[in-house]
Amino acid sequence: MNLLLNVLWVIFGGLWMAVGWLLAAVIMAITIVGIPWARAAFNMARYAFLPFGFAAVDRDVHLGEGDLGTGPLGALGNIIWLVLAGWWLALGHLITAIGLAITIIGLPFAWAHLKLAGLALWPIGKIIVPREMIDYRRPV
Repeated sequence: MNLLLNVLWVIFGGLWMAVGWLLAAVIMAITIVGIPWARAAFNMARYAFLPFGFAAVDRDVHLGEGDLGTGPLGALGNIIWLVLAGWWLALGHLITAIGLAITIIGLPFAWAHLKLAGLALWPIGKIIVPREMIDYRRPV
């Protein structure tokens, strides 16, 4: 089922949003200072390309330990990300979600775009994992 949903996702807007994430990653990498954001954007581009069967979770909760990106520096990084790239990626996901929500068939894809829009605003400190690796007994 995930394979079918991912193929339909690519056809109905997922490819263009993944390209948007890649563009943000390349722009950040070119600046050299933006390399930490580029890494996060590359991870999210992969998730934006094939979201079904995967989930974005907090890295410190999933791994059981914090790191540089999950603490105060990660929050500062997310604020900088939000100003530089997060808002336009979130806007792109939101506009695509509205277009897909018009049809009943597009509702699952619209919901996925809304989740990605939220992720576009605050991606640092997140990790993309297969759904079967999530421990649902712990809060995510």
